[in-house]
Order: sequence, then C-alpha cells, then structure tokens
Amino acid sequence: MISTAAGKPIALSETQQVDRKTGSLATKKIWLPKLLYDLLPYFYLGSGIAAFFATLYISEWFWVLPHYLLFSAACVHLGALVYRRRRSERPKASNLDQP
Repeated sequence: MISTAAGKPIALSETQQVDRKTGSLATKKIWLPKLLYDLLPYFYLGSGIAAFFATLYISEWFWVLPHYLLFSAACVHLGALVYRRRRSERPKASNLDQP
C-alpha cells in the first residue's frame, strides 16, 4: 500500500505489485565470477574483430553486412572503453609503496 499526501492508503494494481517486488531489469545488479569479469573487455574486442573479419568473407552485398559492421564497431568501442576505464581505476604499485 502506498499512502498519498493526505495519508490515505492507495491500493496497487497487480502489475504494480509485481513490479515493486521484482524491480526493473535495468536496475538489478548482475554479479559475474571474477574470471568472466576480467575477460569481458577481451571478449568484446574479440567479438568485434571477428565480426569485422566476417564482413570480409561476404562476397556480395547482403542485408546483413551493415549489421556486421555496426556490431563490430560497437563491440570494439565497448571493449576499448571498458579496458581503458579498468586500467585507469587500478592503483599503481608505486603509489602503494609511498606513505
């Protein structure tokens, strides 16, 4: 039950109750094992490069060619972005030695 500004409770519909209990999929945290988390940027880069080379083997203009190029550009960009952000946030060993 939600209360209004006047303090009167308002009943939620069934859909609102389910949504309130489960939350949105976009707001849920996903926990990955450390190995998968560490390999994620390399997976993105590998997928992007593989998709780019797959476009080289398409001999004719098919409808899927622009999709391969877009997917490869997005994967390479995302992989480089994740890799760069993780590298910049890691503390350097030389900084840990100083008091």
